[in-house]
Amino acid sequence: MRLPAEWERQSGVQLTWPHKDTEWYELGKVLGCYVEIASNILRFEPLMIACRDIAEAKSDIVRISAQKGIDIDVDRILFYETPLNDTWARDHGGIAVYGDGGEKYLYDFVFNGWGLKFPACLDNRITRNIFDQGAFNDDVIGVDMRPYVLEGGSIDTDGCGTLLTTTECLCSVNRNEYLTREEIEQELKSAFGLDRILWLDHGSLTGDDTDSHVDILARFCSPDTIAYMQCTDPDDPDYDSLAAMEKQLRSFRTAEGKQYNLIPLPLPDPLFLDEYRLPASYANFLILNGAVLLPGAASDKDRIAKARLQEAFPDREIIVIDCRPLLSGHGSLHCVTMQFPEGYLRTENE
Repeated sequence: MRLPAEWERQSGVQLTWPHKDTEWYELGKVLGCYVEIASNILRFEPLMIACRDIAEAKSDIVRISAQKGIDIDVDRILFYETPLNDTWARDHGGIAVYGDGGEKYLYDFVFNGWGLKFPACLDNRITRNIFDQGAFNDDVIGVDMRPYVLEGGSIDTDGCGTLLTTTECLCSVNRNEYLTREEIEQELKSAFGLDRILWLDHGSLTGDDTDSHVDILARFCSPDTIAYMQCTDPDDPDYDSLAAMEKQLRSFRTAEGKQYNLIPLPLPDPLFLDEYRLPASYANFLILNGAVLLPGAASDKDRIAKARLQEAFPDREIIVIDCRPLLSGHGSLHCVTMQFPEGYLRTENE
């Protein structure tokens, strides 16, 4: 097995569409953000949307794109209906894995609402539902249901046998606490064909309720480059945790024994909802074919983060999208998307 890196060629991206019964603050602003994300994905590759009601989702896109002056062809989007609790595609979405002979597997790990914090009985079945409706090509083998709790936002890979994750999330209660860390590591290595796992024992953002998903903390940009969140203000409540994470990242080595090229991303200025700090992170970017979508916070730091990511992805366009509305749900751009490698997603409406 081989878990591909996000920068490898993709067949498309999944969004799961919000509706009035999903847990979103100011749904109108959230839908506007989703439409901007959708339009930018479509510039570079196909888009698949899982939704409660296709007519409702199409109506949202047509209405909001007209209001915002966004040019988007709804007929190019692939829609599939399914019951859903919420819309975090990164964590309930299927995870694509290649076999040794090029076989295409689609893993469906257990999704239990980030350790039983939120209802997830419907989201846990989304991948199976859309698979049965033909969302994936006929040669995709699956859905391979894994009796193990794992969210896509909790892992990141270089595509070459190394996985980056956090101890706090994968070893948390109400996920897989019946397993030791060594047993969890063996499960991951077996499922994804890994040679090694880099465990981050530090790193957290105030307001995060995922138990420190790695995709808000540190991300591979290439096999030898990691972008990570850096805090330079000793008075910030996240300073100690992120400083300890930075120190550990500096101790990591590539499979060849070399130091990683580390790219620090600034910690966004604090954002609040009803005096509750939100977990804003520039590390929550999405890599596409030819582009990187960067979650902006309407701050001067957006430009800094964009310039630093451009260093990591010199051949890709860096596009900043104001994702502050998504933070009301304690997530951001990478959290609401799931990419699928080349050959996985059925890319024609039939």
